[in-house]
Amino acid sequence: MGKQLVYEVKKYASEQFLRLVYFCTDKGECKLDQLPSEQMKAFEDLLNLRGLEGWELVQSFFGSDGVITIWKKEQGQN
Repeated sequence: MGKQLVYEVKKYASEQFLRLVYFCTDKGECKLDQLPSEQMKAFEDLLNLRGLEGWELVQSFFGSDGVITIWKKEQGQN
């Protein structure tokens, strides 16, 4: 039997990423826009913090009201 994985879907409000600049059109199409390196640090810190907890980012979705992330880790990891 292979390793067992657990998944977590988490939403971060846009207020948590005031320094993370992304642009959303009226149609809901969003992209990172001219992201200075110091602003990427907030998202990088989140990735590293979750990585220390054993989580690996699978996917992220940026919207006008925040960011939704999908994380996975091996079952039984702290």
